[in-house]
Amino acid sequence: MALALTAITISHFRSHRLLRLKLDARPVAIHGPNGAGKTNILEAVSMFSPGRGMRRASAAEMTRRPEALGWKLSAEIVVGGERHEVETWSEGGAARQVRIDDKAASQVALGRLVRMVWLVPSMDRLWIEGPEGRRRFLDRMTMSFEPDHAEAVLIYEKAMRERNRLLREQVRDAHWYLALETQMAAAGHRIHAARQSALTALAAAQTQAETAFPVADLELTQTEGALPESEGDLREALAESRFRDLAAGRTLVGPHRSDLYGVYAAKGVPASDCSTGEQKALLVSLILANARALAQQVGAPPVLLLDEIAAHLDAGRRAVLYDEICALGAQAWMTGTGPELFAELGTRAQTIALVEHNGVSEMVET
Repeated sequence: MALALTAITISHFRSHRLLRLKLDARPVAIHGPNGAGKTNILEAVSMFSPGRGMRRASAAEMTRRPEALGWKLSAEIVVGGERHEVETWSEGGAARQVRIDDKAASQVALGRLVRMVWLVPSMDRLWIEGPEGRRRFLDRMTMSFEPDHAEAVLIYEKAMRERNRLLREQVRDAHWYLALETQMAAAGHRIHAARQSALTALAAAQTQAETAFPVADLELTQTEGALPESEGDLREALAESRFRDLAAGRTLVGPHRSDLYGVYAAKGVPASDCSTGEQKALLVSLILANARALAQQVGAPPVLLLDEIAAHLDAGRRAVLYDEICALGAQAWMTGTGPELFAELGTRAQTIALVEHNGVSEMVET
C-alpha cells in the first residue's frame, strides 16, 4: 500500500456526529440518496491535505449544527509501507490545527505526507467560467508535485493584499512598495516555475499512456502580455506598473493574472467550446494524468476524491475510468446516488452505503 487512508474517524463534521471507517487500499465507493452525507465524507478526507478542503469552506462552516462545538478528524494513513497517525481539528471556528504522529505540524508538512487531488461537480463549468477557478485547479495539481507551492502562494497573496491596500489609499512613496514587491517577485517566480513544471509533467503523462479519455493540450497564459520569466524582471515589472496600478486600485501584473487555456487535442477545439460531456472527460483525463505522473515521480499515485464522478459518464467510460484507477493502484474515494453506478468495480472496491434519518447521516452497510 503506497498511499491510503486505512482508518478515519469523523466527529461533529457537517452532517456526521460520529463516523468511523476501517479501510484497505482499494477504491472507496460511497452511495446513497441526496443529502445522506456522501460529499461530507469526501470533504473530511480532503482536510488531510493543505488548504481549506475541496469546498473551500471556513472552519466554522464545517462544524456540525446545531451543536457548533467544533470538529475533529483523525486518520491512520499508510505512506510507502509506514503508518502515520494524523489529526486535524478546529474549536470555536478557529483556524484548524494539525498533528502528525502526535506532534504539532504545519499544513505544508501534511502536503508532503499526503498527496491528494479532487474533481467535484462545481468544476464541471471550469472551462467556461472565470480564470480564478482554473488557477485553483492548476495550483491543486501543482501542489501535489511540489507541496511548498502552497507556501509560495500564501506569501504572494499576503504581500499582494498589502500592496493593494497601499494602492487603494493612493500611497505614492516608493519605499512603501519596495519590500512588498521584492516578496511578491520571489514568491511569484516560484509560483510560475512550479506551474510550468506541473504542466510539463501532465503533458508527458497524458501522451505516454493509452487511455480512452481525451488528451488536453494545456497552456499557461496571461491576461495581458507575458509574465516576466525571472524574479528580477517581475520585480521591475511591478515597480514599472505602479502608476497604472494606482489608477486601477489593484495589482495588474503577476501570476495572479495567469489563466489555464485548454484544447481538446484530437479535435483542435478549445475546451470552452466542447460539449459538457467532453469537458468532463478532459478534466478526468487531467486527474488521471496527475496520478500517473506522481506515481512515476514519487513512487505512488495521490489519493483521488471524485465526487459524483458518474454524472456525465456513460457505462463504457465509467468502466474505463475504474480500470485505470485500479491499474494505478490509487485509493479513489467516489460518490454516487446508487450502487449500480459502481457495478463495474465489483470486488475491486469497498462500498459504503449511507442514509439520512432525522437530519443525521447514518452508515447502513459496508
